[in-house]
Amino acid sequence: MGDVLAGIHSTWEFDTDCVLIRFERGIRTPKLFQVLGERRIPYEALSTVDLAPGPRKGTVVLHAVPRPGADPLLDAAAGQLRQAADPYRLVLPAERETLADYYATELRAALVPDAGEDADRYLVAAPPAPLQFKAYDAKVSFDGKVVAFRWFWTGASSAKWKAGDQSFPVSELAGLEWRSPEISGGHLRLHRRAADGRPEPRTDPADQDPASVVFGLGYGLVHESLPLAAAVLEAIHTAGPTHDAPVDNGHRRADPGDIANRIRHLGELHAAGLLTDAEFTAKKTELLAEL
Repeated sequence: MGDVLAGIHSTWEFDTDCVLIRFERGIRTPKLFQVLGERRIPYEALSTVDLAPGPRKGTVVLHAVPRPGADPLLDAAAGQLRQAADPYRLVLPAERETLADYYATELRAALVPDAGEDADRYLVAAPPAPLQFKAYDAKVSFDGKVVAFRWFWTGASSAKWKAGDQSFPVSELAGLEWRSPEISGGHLRLHRRAADGRPEPRTDPADQDPASVVFGLGYGLVHESLPLAAAVLEAIHTAGPTHDAPVDNGHRRADPGDIANRIRHLGELHAAGLLTDAEFTAKKTELLAEL
């Protein structure tokens, strides 16, 4: 097609095999859009295209609906995104409805024969690593190979402090669960891969599970945590059920002040009887070894 359709918060550029979505950086643009910047959506990643009245009077919405399994961002979101934050919705002034209808027809003609079926692989790229964000109880980072949880002494539960900071190579993961911070109980939970390749069952609450971080007011915001979750999910699918991949423990030189705070918190847990003498000594030795 080779044409451009400018809407509210984003512009769609139609190429021979894809639509390139470029998001604005205006103050009213959803922050998720600003983080995404732009996305290349192959036509084979789409299942259908709709044109409907917009959320406000005098607007229409061109909605390209992706195939299930085609986009790791939407897989991670699992239907929890608000309409206003859906990157596949182009909101337009009503006077452009005729033009939008033309592009909707053109897009439908470009769909592949199996558009109604689930995609067998990711066709849309996730946001690239490295990525990081602050949850309520940890700093979460992903370098493309390893997901790291570094606990905050002000928010992490004693169970997580006992377990210590966590590193999860994507080769050892089978999936993840992202629960939006805009919903009660928001969290990011990683599912380790069991011997049969399936996710290991977890029954612990997210605040007690060392493979989970919890969100809260101002923590784990959608535009921060969802891109990371999507990138991890894409990496897991790319890695596949590999059992002999080398483990990256993600060791980095620690901040002495942070180590001091964590040892102080361990002392509080020890004084409260939540850690034995042996557990306190072992964890203190581990922390000092990071310096």
